[in-house]
Amino acid sequence: MAEEPARVITLVVVDDHPVVRDGLRGMFESAPGFRVLGEAPDGGTGVDLVARLDPDVVLMDLRMPGGGGVAAIAELTRRGVRARVLVLTTYDTDSDTLPAIEAGATGYLLKDAPRDELFNAVRAAADGRTVLSPAVASRLVSRVRTPSAAGKEPLSAREREVLVLVARGTSNRAIAAELFISEATVKTHLTHVFAKLGAKDRAAAVAIGYDRGILG
Repeated sequence: MAEEPARVITLVVVDDHPVVRDGLRGMFESAPGFRVLGEAPDGGTGVDLVARLDPDVVLMDLRMPGGGGVAAIAELTRRGVRARVLVLTTYDTDSDTLPAIEAGATGYLLKDAPRDELFNAVRAAADGRTVLSPAVASRLVSRVRTPSAAGKEPLSAREREVLVLVARGTSNRAIAAELFISEATVKTHLTHVFAKLGAKDRAAAVAIGYDRGILG
């Protein structure tokens, strides 16, 4: 019986610097398991390219003349494309981080990340898992926490199980199947998790979960 071919993750790179685009293309095409389908110099062009090429992952810069990354991420989310967006930028300020996550980015990584970390982040993003650089996770945690939600009430064992599965990128339906509960019960557990952690969405809950050591 013939072996199944190894999975190849397809990418689109959106960055206004040609040198950065060339460097990322060369890096990924020299490594097995990746293929760069195209490049775009701004967010608007990137949205059209992603819609046409249907990649697994989009590497998205944030600040670009002619169309920024946050608006592009929001538009991709609105269109319901299947591609996961991994922000790759030099900016980790509060004004950049949270809007990108809220717009629908799966992950946020800084351009000084080591090569292997970037490869692993792209693989994780392709699987739907949240990827946050430590600096970004720390900033995100500080922004989403409220004074009353600093972790006084611990998560129940079931809530921890749900959060672990969320961190793996598992959908509500798949969580329900794995834990033998209904989707409605999963949503109830998530509501409790968000409230206890002071998180407004799944990505924030995962970031806080890592920060507090709930997720290791």
